[in-house]
Amino acid sequence: MPKGSPELTQARREEIVAACEKLYQTRSFKDITMGEIGRATSFTRTSIYNYFQTKEEIFLALLQREYILWIASLKRTMAQVRTMTEDEFAAMLAHSLEERAQMLKILSMNHYDMETGSRPERLREFKVTFGEALRTVASCLDQVFPTMPAQQKQDFIYAFFPFMFGIYPYTYVTPKQRTAMEEAGVDYAFMTIYEITFRCVKKLLGGSL
Repeated sequence: MPKGSPELTQARREEIVAACEKLYQTRSFKDITMGEIGRATSFTRTSIYNYFQTKEEIFLALLQREYILWIASLKRTMAQVRTMTEDEFAAMLAHSLEERAQMLKILSMNHYDMETGSRPERLREFKVTFGEALRTVASCLDQVFPTMPAQQKQDFIYAFFPFMFGIYPYTYVTPKQRTAMEEAGVDYAFMTIYEITFRCVKKLLGGSL
């Protein structure tokens, strides 16, 4: 493969993102450095700057990949069905996010830093994918609920996507956090990604919790 080819560039970008993903499984965003990500790749550490200028750009690319996988999952599911009940639709969305815990983790912890620390062209690439995610969920609503008023569909989208930012902190609680809540007398009901998403979608569709 010739040096500088689009294929090589994409392969190295993916290798960098994969190295970041592996580190993120055991380290926090703030503790991961560009040097560590670079050393986890197969090429010269300084070469990482030819593809990403900041750690935030790498994480943004990782989040973009997560969105792409989520979009593909939703499209595959919707291609196999024609109709759904409200419960079935809520379950479908809940299961789709249950498979994307990493996406939810990044959204909840690092989104603002990633966007402000990325170059405009990298942010634009991400926003293209984010826009596709919005359109995909809207398309799911169009297919399952064709008579739903346009305003209700827009309200669903504008409530559901911000809701996604809060899923991870409410479903992944560390022992220290749990102890602190107990000592503070906080009445906390543990829920899984599936449970909290199902309940939210049902509420947004007009059902009751």
